[in-house]
Amino acid sequence: MYSKQEIYDFLKENNIWHEITEHAAVFNMEELDSVALPYPDCDAKNLFVRDDKRRFYYLITVKGDKRVDLKEFRKTYGTKPLTFVKPEELAEILGLIPGAVSPFGLFNDAEKKVAFYIDAAFLDDKGLIGIHPNDNTATVWLKAEDLIRIIREHGNEVNVENIF
Repeated sequence: MYSKQEIYDFLKENNIWHEITEHAAVFNMEELDSVALPYPDCDAKNLFVRDDKRRFYYLITVKGDKRVDLKEFRKTYGTKPLTFVKPEELAEILGLIPGAVSPFGLFNDAEKKVAFYIDAAFLDDKGLIGIHPNDNTATVWLKAEDLIRIIREHGNEVNVENIF
């Protein structure tokens, strides 16, 4: 399981530009609002959901101020009914706790069973994304295109979409 320090080491060893903002633990977007962030318009909200049969898992990453309509997501991408993953499944599949969900958790997805959906809006303007390093006491800022590349290299399905 990739820890916070292992994420930092991975980024450094692979010469991936990044900045780190350490902060108190945050468990939701409202709590993050109280943290002074260098790129507040680039912070991410991550939803880890599954279909009703527990066959397909999805990590949906959008800008922090966006709402995701799971019924619309289901209709657009042809999924079965979606529900949020329970904490036990989150720990088992991504090695994470609620409040620390992050695309970096996909490094812990040994079976590569989670499909990653990232909002194309992260590629606009600065092209940055801010995500937890598998721990909710920091935010790592990196280029969205680097994140997409390293998740693809890891072997998870990556979908860059205009998520509503």
